[in-house]
Amino acid sequence: MTAKKILMVLTSHDTLGNTGRKTGFWLEEFAAPYYVFTDAGAQVTVASPKGGQPPIDPKSDEPGSQTPPMTRFKGDKAAQAVLASTVKLSEVKASDFDTVFYSGGHGPMWDLAEDKTSISLIEEFYNSGKPVAAVCHAPGVLRHVQYKGQPLVKGKRVTGFTDTEEEAVHLTHVVPFLVEDELRRLGGKFEKVADWKSFAITDGHLVTGQNPASSTAGAQALLALL
Repeated sequence: MTAKKILMVLTSHDTLGNTGRKTGFWLEEFAAPYYVFTDAGAQVTVASPKGGQPPIDPKSDEPGSQTPPMTRFKGDKAAQAVLASTVKLSEVKASDFDTVFYSGGHGPMWDLAEDKTSISLIEEFYNSGKPVAAVCHAPGVLRHVQYKGQPLVKGKRVTGFTDTEEEAVHLTHVVPFLVEDELRRLGGKFEKVADWKSFAITDGHLVTGQNPASSTAGAQALLALL
């Protein structure tokens, strides 16, 4: 059978609100799904709004945050090259891929959540019956996505970074919106487990994961749909 073509989307945004600190995508949320997909024989293309090397959230790469996929990534020159040369989001077409996976980190809440290219891309994937997946903060990129004139998440079982997790990292008043609150406001049936535990939900062809620990489960759930 032909290899599945998976589009992974990362943020290009590197400024954490008005804190003067850096943000970006969460490294585990790229590395873990990337290896779930490539180990399964999928062809992975990585895109970001600006193209090129997307910003890694420095917090995600601290000694206490290291995971086996991250360690593997650091020794993997080929994967590093893929990450360093992401394609511009405006240059990808949904028709060229079987599915799309959005990695989180705080960055997407500023750029991808409001990016018209990203919004229409997700709508195109979803409308053509192709699975859409997002983990951690990335379910926030669905806030303006519509399906049949309604918010895409309306009436669907979803999860994402929780209010209590945001509180634990002291960014409740820094982020432009809270993922859990926003998904609830849009009519999503928000579910969650204890903070920092792995949790992923599949509803139809929408997959969402709660936090960085859910990256692998979210990617596996997406593969199961394919």
